[in-house]
Amino acid sequence: MEIDKTAFTGSADVFTWLSRFINLGRGQSFKSFRLDRMGVLAALADHPEKCAPVIHVAGSKGKGSVTGMICAILEAAGLKTARYTSPHVSEYRERIMLGNAFFEESVYVEAGNELREITAALGEGSKEGASLFDPREANGEEPTFFELLTLYFFLCARKARCQAMVLETGMGGRLDATNIVDPLVSVITIIELEHTEYLGHTVAAIAGEKAGIIKPGKPLILAEQEEEALEVFKTQAALKGSPFFYFPDTAEVEGIRLSREGTAFTLSFKNPRFFPSSLDLSLSIPGEIQGKNAGLAVLAAKTAFPSLGEAAVREGLRGFRLPARFEELHGNFPRNPPFVIDGAHTRRSIGECVSTFIRLYGEGGILIFGCAAGKDAESMAEILQPHFSVIIITTPGTYKKSYPREVYEIFRTKTAKKTPDNPPEGERLLFIPETGQAIRKAAGLSKERGLPVLGTGSFYLAAEIRLLLLGE
Repeated sequence: MEIDKTAFTGSADVFTWLSRFINLGRGQSFKSFRLDRMGVLAALADHPEKCAPVIHVAGSKGKGSVTGMICAILEAAGLKTARYTSPHVSEYRERIMLGNAFFEESVYVEAGNELREITAALGEGSKEGASLFDPREANGEEPTFFELLTLYFFLCARKARCQAMVLETGMGGRLDATNIVDPLVSVITIIELEHTEYLGHTVAAIAGEKAGIIKPGKPLILAEQEEEALEVFKTQAALKGSPFFYFPDTAEVEGIRLSREGTAFTLSFKNPRFFPSSLDLSLSIPGEIQGKNAGLAVLAAKTAFPSLGEAAVREGLRGFRLPARFEELHGNFPRNPPFVIDGAHTRRSIGECVSTFIRLYGEGGILIFGCAAGKDAESMAEILQPHFSVIIITTPGTYKKSYPREVYEIFRTKTAKKTPDNPPEGERLLFIPETGQAIRKAAGLSKERGLPVLGTGSFYLAAEIRLLLLGE
């Protein structure tokens, strides 16, 4: 490991240095996920993961929203709360935040300098780190980018003297770098087939990996699940003696009302120990699923902090926002019809995204779509293609491997048969692999035809659209 002890002067320096640990060409195998390596890093840092009470969130979809909502509620209750999510949309600081804002620069810098000292100690063969990083015992593996980023989050939270931490896992659970925490509660959102090359090829197998965040005796808050996933979680909670709160049996979200400004709904609990009366709540993010995510977040926050009041719940949710969660942009195209971006990238989340889009903007808009390799492009194409007058397939940025030509061919086979109301395939389905060109084409067609645009399939595509339209 290269040792560099030069002091950082800004957060951008820290993230530039951390990016050196990303190796897109090497890829990862399941064997590269190791909690013992993360344990060594934490020990060298004097266990910053223990600096404040934790709520830990895993799942296939919605975990970023749920993490952010819990954090917003705790902040509204007066708790200084650190938030860890991924991926980011515009910049790396979005992954490591204080509530819904960035930490002060001094926190990022001081924690970054501490992090580099720890990696330098590993490179020099410190007593604690030498055996783990001995090539004969660990295949010569250095810490991964995500491991170092996770440790950096804990260091920032400790440096800022946070009173709570809310963090989401990366792709898994059991072997995820975040799983060194001992949380007040564990939260698991909806499970779908995802990252099958790492987590398994069935919903039950993926649920088994996510269930790895359940800790003995600590409550599990669980979103509504398919039966095979539900059985896995019930079994694991019972084995670990964890109080089990299944959302459909515990609470109910009713009367969901959508508008372009957000979502309003009523949340009620079947046990008055949580809140004795129904709560009328609102969010600044449109989407039926966001109302359900909010219900899960309230249940988790109230279980972890029983003294939490109604006012904090209302205030926290009302002010909560996240980029690329059904976000309407105008930016550099102010006279255009709405341009909406959403990071949906699974069959279920795409279905919910397009359903919301149609309810708010109608049928026949313009779609710009790109997804990373390994995503279920066929299922997403099946859902999306009937609802748009123009579909543009492109590359979802360069951060992750993708095969846009293959995605285009999938959409081509799904395209509806030509009818008098349906233009020829070459006019309805476009392949523009250069991302910026595809975004400009979508914006141009939107203005020309007076049609709204939906950009979805990947957070990385959403980031590219946001950069071009907003310059950030």
